[in-house]
Amino acid sequence: MITERQFLIVDADDTLWENNIYFERAFDDFVDFLDHSTLIPTQVRDVLDEIEAVNARIHGYGSKNFGRNLVETYRHLSERSIAESDVERVISFAERILDEPIELIADVEETLAYLAARHDLTLFTKGHPDEQRMKVDRSGLGSYFAHTAIVKEKDAASYRALVEERRMEPSRTWMIGNSPKSDVNPALEAGLNAVFIPHAHTWVLEKQEIRPRAGVRLMELGSFGELRSHF
Repeated sequence: MITERQFLIVDADDTLWENNIYFERAFDDFVDFLDHSTLIPTQVRDVLDEIEAVNARIHGYGSKNFGRNLVETYRHLSERSIAESDVERVISFAERILDEPIELIADVEETLAYLAARHDLTLFTKGHPDEQRMKVDRSGLGSYFAHTAIVKEKDAASYRALVEERRMEPSRTWMIGNSPKSDVNPALEAGLNAVFIPHAHTWVLEKQEIRPRAGVRLMELGSFGELRSHF
């Protein structure tokens, strides 16, 4: 148990609340609508993943950009003439994501209440600013955080900038999240400690081999609630 006050940087999507499951449902609707004669869903997914990997660097993340990626995938794979109504239908699959409820992951609110009384909490998320702020507001969790930061990309440079801005001491700073690519590895690269909490539905583009580094600490926990046993 760490008793000294720490700086805890916490991810949002798929760490505090469910997120990628709604994108997966939208993808399932898209596959049904595409109704490809030869490609199975995993092959369609491979095409979408390639498009998303390129476009994320240009346009970023969020449901609007997901809709753009679905349309590009549809134009690439459709076996029929594409009408404007088809494009609108494809976009609607992504737009419905914003109407989904905010489903908190088990033990999140109780754990945040416990941690906020003992440590300095910062919410650190990437994506479209308006979408991410809306999710924070709808979640009801914003009051547990001393600061909320929304960035286009979570890389080592963005972690260093956050630490400098918030005057965090790196040796007492921990990034907590489900993504090796955006949460764990860049935090470790920036000289911070990290807590990896895997999620069964983590987006494929967020998966990486975790790269431990000398001089910083790394934990892997089975659930968010387990943080109360360590902090």
